[in-house]
Amino acid sequence: MAIVKWKKSTYHLFNEYVENARLEYGEKTARKWVSNATEIYNHLQKYPESYTPEPLLKNRIRKYRSCRLMGNRFRIVYYNNPSTDIVRIVDIWDTRMNPGTLAKRVNP
Repeated sequence: MAIVKWKKSTYHLFNEYVENARLEYGEKTARKWVSNATEIYNHLQKYPESYTPEPLLKNRIRKYRSCRLMGNRFRIVYYNNPSTDIVRIVDIWDTRMNPGTLAKRVNP
């Protein structure tokens, strides 16, 4: 089973999104954020290579993958290191943003 680790800034961003959801849409939506992220986290532990490669980051050294969070509005971007069996979540990308911003936010 893989170990899933959040990049510190990405974990803070996730918590900001949850808090904003709580303030704007209520507790039920905030719980849905946490529940959806927990499902993804558990799935990544078992099947780290199961999500599709992120096309916006296809020319990078690392093979970044992404999966939908909260429908199709957000994507969790991560990479897997099979030699250490560690999955690193590196960004939560709001898909309404300019696609170029994702490439700038994710290190090579």
